[in-house]
Amino acid sequence: MNTTKLLKDYFTLERRSGKSKTTTLGRWGFIAPEMAQIVYAMFTAVVIFLTWTNLENPSSLLFARITMLSGTLALWLVYKLWPCRFVMLLRLCYLLYILIEWYPDTYNINHQFGCLDHVFAGWEQSFFGMQPALLFSRLYSNALVSELMYMGYWSYYLFFVVSLLYLFITKSKEWERAAYIVFAGFFICYVFYLFLPVTGPQYYYLAAGIENIEHANFPDVGNYFATSTECLKAPGWDGGLFYNLCQLSHAAGERPTAAFPSSHVAIATLVMAMLLKMRMWRFSLLLAVPYIFLCLSTVYNMAHYAIDAIAGFPVGIVLFFALGGWKLRKA
Repeated sequence: MNTTKLLKDYFTLERRSGKSKTTTLGRWGFIAPEMAQIVYAMFTAVVIFLTWTNLENPSSLLFARITMLSGTLALWLVYKLWPCRFVMLLRLCYLLYILIEWYPDTYNINHQFGCLDHVFAGWEQSFFGMQPALLFSRLYSNALVSELMYMGYWSYYLFFVVSLLYLFITKSKEWERAAYIVFAGFFICYVFYLFLPVTGPQYYYLAAGIENIEHANFPDVGNYFATSTECLKAPGWDGGLFYNLCQLSHAAGERPTAAFPSSHVAIATLVMAMLLKMRMWRFSLLLAVPYIFLCLSTVYNMAHYAIDAIAGFPVGIVLFFALGGWKLRKA
């Protein structure tokens, strides 16, 4: 496709007689993933009001929601005035971008409920007779294994960002349904995180003390993470490209929150199920190896307990069916 034809395709008005060729617009003109975000924002706003006196700066949390929804509303208005594929693409990209904000936002609410890591670390010890995250990273700290693990962890973005953009660009009629399933899946995981404050080994091991962990002693650190966001140095080869890419991502948005279930495993599993349902065989094959390393890396880099990663598999499958993934058609 030449540049002129591409520009015409993306900037030509799409709607005729109130209908859109790009998407099945809802009653108010919002696309399905935007509605998922709006519902989540309203739900968390209610939680903020109900726990107002326990939060450090609840007004700023409400303002953050107003700001994020204002961006959605602004792009909705632009599309009303200029309904073309380019503006619709901007709407999708904006939703993907602000997922960066929604994730650490769970920390701002859930740390008021304390910390349940001592319970999860205890379960881990009971199930495996050890702490897999601690042992895994120590046994395989060489450069090759480290880079493969962090490559898998970083490839997480390929699963939902690249997949959704690919579906949009190729004009798949299923892109909106797929986007809704992914975003709704994220927000359902975030609801778990709001009320189940588990930080993961990288944070808890430092707070509890490595010596305690090595001796299977798992103290309750209470509200420690309300005032501290320090974590252990990531294991592995710190000279690796993917190691450092992951550390940049970690610095930008990671907080002591969102460990159970692993959204990395859950969302990656959900996307793999969607790709297979849409018969996107080549894309599925391309992601197969990164998917395996991604699942392993969540424990290797101490972001999750093994039980977090294991729980991510059934959660991803349940989300696929509960959110209508089985209705997806060939892309």
